[in-house]
Amino acid sequence: MSDYGYFLQITTRWMDNDVYGHVNNVTYYSYFDTVANHFLIREGGLDIHTSPVIALVVESKCSYLAPVAYPDDLRAGLRVDKLTNRSVTYGVAIFAGDGDDPVAHGYFVHVFVDREHRRAVPIPETVRAALERLRGQ
Repeated sequence: MSDYGYFLQITTRWMDNDVYGHVNNVTYYSYFDTVANHFLIREGGLDIHTSPVIALVVESKCSYLAPVAYPDDLRAGLRVDKLTNRSVTYGVAIFAGDGDDPVAHGYFVHVFVDREHRRAVPIPETVRAALERLRGQ
């Protein structure tokens, strides 16, 4: 857990379970997206409704280490593994309950683009400053 500088509580939902009785693999990507965007909005000041710059996912990966199921309470940990002029690679881990060992971990890449033309642009300064605080966590 000490490798991650930002955490978000996530409550599993009934619909997250699949027919095998655990949270379905695709749902973890939703958790990754949720913690990254929560950070950008809350810590980076990104206005997802009106900002001329938005962040789009271009790559992601998840390794599953242990199953979880509804009604487990989870924590998503976030760090910045790589920061360039126009993109960020997050390290993300999902923890169950009070446990210190992740049940899943992976990465998630955002490229910042202008909202209208979807062309890569520099990361806005307020967002960059927030991301810098998570770098190397």
